[in-house]
Amino acid sequence: MKRSPLAMLLLALLVETPMHPYRMQQVIKERGQDQLVNVAQRNSVYQALDRLVREGLARPGETTREAGRPERTIYEVTEEGSATLRRWLLEMLPTPAREFPEFPVALAFLALISPTETRELLHRRAEAVAERVAAIDAQAPPGLPRLFLLEDEYRAAMLRAELAWLRGVLTDLDNGTLTWDWAMIQATMAQFAD
Repeated sequence: MKRSPLAMLLLALLVETPMHPYRMQQVIKERGQDQLVNVAQRNSVYQALDRLVREGLARPGETTREAGRPERTIYEVTEEGSATLRRWLLEMLPTPAREFPEFPVALAFLALISPTETRELLHRRAEAVAERVAAIDAQAPPGLPRLFLLEDEYRAAMLRAELAWLRGVLTDLDNGTLTWDWAMIQATMAQFAD
């Protein structure tokens, strides 16, 4: 099975304790791990769990019914699922993955908008990034061991690095050391054409 962050997270939850998909989605949100994987649609949890079951990494267990609630199937991890989770972890930690975030793509096409527009948009992004850092810093329960905060530390560190970079670009846009116009773009294209 091809690994995915959501599949890995679901397996990790099932290693902790068997649970039903709705509870998995709740736990992911309670822990702030919805910042790591997209579970905005509950269906994504069910689809990923179905793949895990088809691949023999998880299996349905007992079905329960609480008063006024629909039947819920409790899922559990298989031995192969535990082994796969471990293998994925051992592969993911040392090897940088090829990821394709949107922001670098947008940066590649800044020449299509003006420096003034760029400055406004990047300023708004810097404010949003600063808010995310503050939210991450504020969410850790006092006394929680650092082991359980490492993914938040990493996300905050990456956001702080982006914020420092954004502020540098904004400074350059403000003082005019980073600017462009159509004539400069055409001259650059002519100079670097094959």
